[in-house]
Amino acid sequence: METLGNLLSNPQELTPLIKLFIMMTFLMFLPTVIFMMTSFVRIIITFSFLKSALGAQQSIPNQILIGVAMALTIFIMAPTVKNINENAVKPYIAEKIEFEEAIKEAEIPIRKFLLNQTREEDIKLFVESADIEKTELTKKNIPLYILVPAFAISELKTAFQIGFLIYLPFLLIDLVVSSTLMSMGMFMLPPAMISLPFKLLLFIMVDGWNLLIKSLILSFS
Repeated sequence: METLGNLLSNPQELTPLIKLFIMMTFLMFLPTVIFMMTSFVRIIITFSFLKSALGAQQSIPNQILIGVAMALTIFIMAPTVKNINENAVKPYIAEKIEFEEAIKEAEIPIRKFLLNQTREEDIKLFVESADIEKTELTKKNIPLYILVPAFAISELKTAFQIGFLIYLPFLLIDLVVSSTLMSMGMFMLPPAMISLPFKLLLFIMVDGWNLLIKSLILSFS
């Protein structure tokens, strides 16, 4: 019985049913690939912090933020995807390379992107915990099953750092509004209701969306 690798290395032997099975299997893992190996995690968590800091949980639909995050992810990952398409997908479709070689070629740009965004201490954490030979381990041959979780926790840390910076100016507005209301004896008036317009005004005045998106894009450069 032929293995999946042998079948994929000989596309002419693939039956339509097997092709459909391979495609459905790929689609099943696609969300995991998007969430764990792209810029999506950092972007969507940053948007969540912004939404919470503004106090506009009901005003900004999650579907809108997810759509914007997906659009930015496509933009940021475009060079990586183009590299994979040129060096792995097209040669494999043209039957110039075997399936195993195509996989290796596809790993190169993915590995480069992940390494550029992953902290060394996070990589070290998983390398030390993994049962692998560490003497000959380099950035070029580090397994993806080690690199991907290290990238994920690095993205979480970066997103939390960005979220902290986002919170500071809005927290200052909340403090000023709360102090003002208390000094005026308006204890029954919710401070969040008064501070929201001032937060929105500040965000508009500094062109917040442009500034935030620019900062996110530059953070991946």
